[in-house]
Amino acid sequence: MNEFSFTPNPDSTVLKFQQLVDAVIDAINRKALKEGDSLPSVNQLIKESSMSRDTVFKAYAELKKRGIVESIPNKGYFVASKQQRVFLFLDTFKAYKEVLYSSFKESLSEDVVVDVNFHHYNINVFESIIQNSVGKYNTYIVMNFDHPEVSRIIKKIPADRLLVIDWKINAGPEHSRVYQDFGASVTSCLEEGQHLLQKYDEVVCIYPEYTFHPYDSVEAVEQFCLEKGQAFSVVKDVKKLEMTLGKAYLVFEDIDLGSLLKQVRSKKFRVGSDVGILSYNDTPMKEFVMGGITVISTDFVKMGEAAAGFVTGDEKLDQVIPTSLTVRESL
Repeated sequence: MNEFSFTPNPDSTVLKFQQLVDAVIDAINRKALKEGDSLPSVNQLIKESSMSRDTVFKAYAELKKRGIVESIPNKGYFVASKQQRVFLFLDTFKAYKEVLYSSFKESLSEDVVVDVNFHHYNINVFESIIQNSVGKYNTYIVMNFDHPEVSRIIKKIPADRLLVIDWKINAGPEHSRVYQDFGASVTSCLEEGQHLLQKYDEVVCIYPEYTFHPYDSVEAVEQFCLEKGQAFSVVKDVKKLEMTLGKAYLVFEDIDLGSLLKQVRSKKFRVGSDVGILSYNDTPMKEFVMGGITVISTDFVKMGEAAAGFVTGDEKLDQVIPTSLTVRESL
């Protein structure tokens, strides 16, 4: 049995009860406290820390609520379980990633600690952060990207603790995966929206040099247009694009969507009739911009829920999250 003692910091802006809660959780993470270890009695903490009885009770009640501590009548308080720590490694923080993160967090119990990191598609950052994280977490959730070194680097993480999300590229058969399909699912969405796309003479894909979105999606659009006899083109620099009547624009990056909407406003085009706009990856705001932006998007809420299921479960996952078309006024 390990001894736990606590003295609040009188100069801290954190409330004393929260300091005690944090101290217990930290002790568990450092393995200074282990499952089954007893905590000081309320009277002992009052004596040692000069905290009020209400403050100590409030802290222990919060720890019990989170499932970290349990109480046994006439015996006291004990560590109920070891706190679980999760390493969440995303590419960049965009609006739809916030949807993913919120869904993920809401699907976990409050006692699970999630540390979020971002690699920004920088392979040196990717390797450094993973190297420093190995052995410190119960579960690793990593958003991979297209780089030849990624598969080598993620092998540093025990395969049974790793979940690759969003894009299954560079993940081996030994890894759990929860991902979206960037090719066939796009074709299905275009088929569903064909009656809207056929209003336009041409489909223009805005695919900038800086994007990391898989080119599979562009190839799917090109093949669809070829089969339907519809004109197709790709524009890499939206700043050089002059929007014209009778075209539908598929945009992959939200910053480029903003540029298109500026042109729409300045030219007084009517979206959904003069020009069509189709955006990739839904965000909460796209429902309201210009009457609503039509989107092709995977269900990031379901992706977050599935990732949380990997944290709490013990089964290997290989799951494709559905991608769907949400029709709004812009197409």
